[in-house]
Amino acid sequence: MPDLAGRVADAFAARTRALEEHALSPLAMRSYETRGRPRSEGECGVRTPYQRDRDRILHSKPFRRLKGKTQVFIDPAGDHYRTRMTHTLETTGIARVVARALQLNEDLTEAIGLGHDMGHPPFGHAGESALDELLAGGFRHNEQSARIAERLNLTHEVVDGILTHTGEREPSTLEGKIVRIVDRVAYINHDIDDAIRYGILAEDDLPRDEIETLGPNGSTRIDTLVHDLVESSSDAGDIVQSDEVGGAMLSLREFMFEHVYLGDVTRPEHERAGATIRRIYKHLAARGDDETAIVEFVAGMTDRFALSYAERI
Repeated sequence: MPDLAGRVADAFAARTRALEEHALSPLAMRSYETRGRPRSEGECGVRTPYQRDRDRILHSKPFRRLKGKTQVFIDPAGDHYRTRMTHTLETTGIARVVARALQLNEDLTEAIGLGHDMGHPPFGHAGESALDELLAGGFRHNEQSARIAERLNLTHEVVDGILTHTGEREPSTLEGKIVRIVDRVAYINHDIDDAIRYGILAEDDLPRDEIETLGPNGSTRIDTLVHDLVESSSDAGDIVQSDEVGGAMLSLREFMFEHVYLGDVTRPEHERAGATIRRIYKHLAARGDDETAIVEFVAGMTDRFALSYAERI
């Protein structure tokens, strides 16, 4: 039986290599040219290595907990605000569109997209900032996400894409570079939508020049950004945006940081998040827990669990 399983896996790999050679760009990452996993294991007879990574992420507890972690607003009253889960799905969906249009590896792109925020703590950017201030070595959610990916024994390319989706380092694959840009495309536009729903912004508050460049609503802006990303990347042989559209997106991101993420209306939410994280951290440290265990526990919390845990202590 083991010999039969090995032959089936080899035959599947051979068919996949032939299909990818025909369908993918020469710049795409091939599924069976991976640099491997932290711990070696046999191949599957019905899924490529990157498809297996996708499935491991989908079935993992860190991924499931994303549904209880909000983006900007802490445990908001309302069913239509984005969570870290919906952000992840939106990012992954957009990234796959770009990957397919550029004939890159969709499975690798999907796995990176699904896993990129697995290590994000509760309370969005506010929770990350609070943990970063408390820890001697700081805290960065991309590094925590990569640690989870390594524990899941994901391939090198997926771990790399997850680690480098933010920060100074660039991804080693074009598929990773897609997720890095699309992550911003997704959260800028859906956070505008949530901020308007919450009453922080009105449509007329958005900066006029950027809106004229990108479009008057979220779907139009995403469409503009995706088409620009595909066309510019196709011409460049790399994953890039045009100066006009990319500049407008970065300017809109700066507007969101000033008026929403770090604005007066959300400041009480940030203070509440910071106080909650600090209370939990100090309690666990006083109990004698080491810093690594504290980080794992706190970063894995959902918003609601963190709030209830802090109340109990």
